[in-house]
Amino acid sequence: MKTIIKIEKKFDTVKVFREIKERIARETDSMSFTEFKEYLNKNKLRI
Repeated sequence: MKTIIKIEKKFDTVKVFREIKERIARETDSMSFTEFKEYLNKNKLRI
């Protein structure tokens, strides 16, 4: 008989990514295209 042990994740990538997408959608919901472009430039990832 096999016993399956499920280990709880410390970090759930899908959950975190979904939360980030929903936050961005709320922040940019009522923006015009020009405002949206400014938002993207302001929040651009810096490598």
